[in-house]
Amino acid sequence: MADSDTTNVQRRQFLKFSGAVMGGAALAGVSQPTLAKTEVSPTFKKPTADHPIRICWNENPLGMSPKGQAAAREMIGQGNLYPFMEMKTLQKMLADKHGVAPECVLLSAGATQGIVAAFGALATPDTQLVIPELTFSAGEEAAIDNSMKKITKVKMTKDWQIDLEAMKKAVADYDGPSIVYFVNPNNPTGAICKADAVEAWIKSKPAKTMFLMDEAYAEFASDPTFRSVSPLIKDGADNIVLLKTFSKLFAMAGMRVGWSVSTPAIIKKMGEKIANNNLTGASVSAAIASMKDDKFMELSRASNEAARKILLQTLDALKLDYVPSNTNFVFHKLNVPLADYQKRMKDAGIWVGRAFPPADEYCRCSLGTPEQMAYVAQVMLDLGKKGLI
Repeated sequence: MADSDTTNVQRRQFLKFSGAVMGGAALAGVSQPTLAKTEVSPTFKKPTADHPIRICWNENPLGMSPKGQAAAREMIGQGNLYPFMEMKTLQKMLADKHGVAPECVLLSAGATQGIVAAFGALATPDTQLVIPELTFSAGEEAAIDNSMKKITKVKMTKDWQIDLEAMKKAVADYDGPSIVYFVNPNNPTGAICKADAVEAWIKSKPAKTMFLMDEAYAEFASDPTFRSVSPLIKDGADNIVLLKTFSKLFAMAGMRVGWSVSTPAIIKKMGEKIANNNLTGASVSAAIASMKDDKFMELSRASNEAARKILLQTLDALKLDYVPSNTNFVFHKLNVPLADYQKRMKDAGIWVGRAFPPADEYCRCSLGTPEQMAYVAQVMLDLGKKGLI
């Protein structure tokens, strides 16, 4: 099949799925208090061991925007050229998005490389890392790699929220410099820190403290008390590094494109820690095209919200507690050991998340498409009838 034919097929599939999600045709029973009427389409292809439903790594199940895919394929033909110009274009687009100058934005191979660059630029052996007990591990790993000897893990609240007051105390009680790192909305819990509290702490400018704010999942947040810290940087805050990624909303996890926003001085130091030609032309071109694809972003949010409703209703029906989610995954309780549950789900062609100690009785379940989650719901309800979840 020629490239143009492939693109047309993908666009038709995209439009078909988009119409189903937006119109609710694929979501029979989603608005019901239980999932008794939620059905899997007769044409749904059940997962297998070779082609499982992957709801374990917080991936976007839609696949990349058709426009992004087309841009990436076109750029492959120019794989002999360095993408310096395209990187400048993307940098400017992102700077405009945040209302800052281009020198306030650093492109990276995913947000993780931005985290590594931030610690490389800011860490010293006497710098304390303050992190929640449960959050993305890349911050702690980067701290260790940069010989930071004091790592303070702050326990979560009883309902698995980030204890901001305890984190503030950890900073105040330390005489040396501190780096505060956490994901908001948080991974793996899916909870948010309320913007008023986060902004007040940052604006108080605790001495010798930098805030590394990872907002990988911010685009999925629906809680009105959440806000990005981006406007603080626009207004001149010099104690924040905002970390972002194309992996989640834009469905580009495999393309590895991220960005950081901070002051020009900090961005310059971070840039010295990574190569200046660290992205491929295909990935950059896909990111540029995806940023312009408003319909895909709308679909991505709508699909995620519909899938989340299906899972939450399933958990309600099973009487399993969960942390309110503002992400593309849900952190929920189990009544059986996680390893046993993982095996049962894997036997059904479904991969669920790994363990996150000390929350050993919880499972992080990423969100598939609404139809995938309808199938997952059926499997979960069947296990529930047998007392195996």
